[in-house]
Order: sequence, then C-alpha cells, then structure tokens
Amino acid sequence: MEILLKGKNISKDYKMGEVTVHALKNANFEIYDGEFIVVLGPSGSGKSTLLNIIGGMDKPTSGELFYENMPLHNADERSLTQYRRDAVGFVFQFYNLIPNLTAQENINLSVEIAKNPLKVEDVLKEIDLYDRKNHFPSQLSGGQQQRVAIARAIAKNPKILLCDEPTGALDLATGIQVLKLLKRFNEVHKKTVIIITHNTEISQIAHRVFYIIDGKIEKIKENPTPVSPEEVNW
Repeated sequence: MEILLKGKNISKDYKMGEVTVHALKNANFEIYDGEFIVVLGPSGSGKSTLLNIIGGMDKPTSGELFYENMPLHNADERSLTQYRRDAVGFVFQFYNLIPNLTAQENINLSVEIAKNPLKVEDVLKEIDLYDRKNHFPSQLSGGQQQRVAIARAIAKNPKILLCDEPTGALDLATGIQVLKLLKRFNEVHKKTVIIITHNTEISQIAHRVFYIIDGKIEKIKENPTPVSPEEVNW
C-alpha cells in the first residue's frame, strides 16, 4: 500500500500563560492509502491535537508531516486551505449542520467546493436518507443528523475522512449504524478513514490502532482480523 500520510517527530506545544502544555510529543507514524485507523486514548491524551494537525487545521511546533509528497508542516495558509478542501472530510461528535438548510442542501455545501464530488442523490441513498432529503435538521433524529454530517463529508469524495468521536453523542444501536457507514466508505470507495475515540471497543473494526497516552503514541498495533460494527463485542 502507498503511504498517504507520514509524520516525523511531530510535537505540539501550547502556551497557557506562563505554562507550556506539551499536547503531542515526538509522534512518528505512517498512514496508508485505504486504511481504517482508530486513534485510541483518554480525554486530554493528544488525540484531537493529532487530528487537527493531520487535518491541516493546525501546524506542529516541531517535526514534519507529509501528505503524499506535499509538506504540511511548513505549508502556507492557502496551501492548507486547498488541502482541507480537496483531500479531507471532517466528521465531528456534534453534527454542525446549518439549521435552516435541508439535509440535501447541507450536503450540497461541501459538493460546491469539491474538485471531484460524488453525486448527492447517490450519497443520500447510501446513507438511507433519500426520502428525508428535504427535511431540516430539527426534523431529524440525532442519528439521522449524524448520517447527514457524514454524507456531507463523504460527498466531497476526500482521500481522508477524519472523525472525532463520531458516535459519542449516540446510543449504541445508532452508533453501530454510523460506524457501518464509515466502514462502507472505507471499503467501497477505498478511502482512508481515521477515527479518534476513547471507546476501546471501536478498535475492533480497524486495520490498525494508534494508542496515545499523555501526548505520546505509545504503540501502533495491527489488527489481523478486523470485524464489522455488528460483530463488535460491545
């Protein structure tokens, strides 16, 4: 498999008054095209910092990060904006849908700026919400809103889908449905999916698991037998 992302000795420090917080410490990793990765760790361990750097929303204090052959660690804002627009889709714990736009209109927002988008109608069918495409977020359940948020991200047809606790606000049954969508995007569209979570059970569906503790990637473990979300031992 081709290397899609490569991090070399990535560190991120934040100044809080006179105190320096070392959010990420000398992280080294390679992420391959088409992988399903779970980044696992407790709250405050550095997971979100890593996600923000991989997603081009922040830069490391030191170290190097490459997307394919493009250096992200010293890229200017215009290049990072282009990277986020063309290469990355984002899914968050809270859906961030625009309340006065329908499900279809929310998805259209990402398609309008994408270089090679998927067809919105096809994506709506894929998430099983075609019949509710003209509903507003307030008319949808939490699980349906999260599915629209995922559809908005995948409709861009990004190379990388970054998911920050995507099931954190959902009940178990709905969370499984959301994970099935993410797994499908990985398998059918052959795209890289990275989930950060504190939920250890989710790691059972990943190809590899990154364990982060106190800002350090303590280990990277291969999962020889990833399972489907329905088969996870919850």
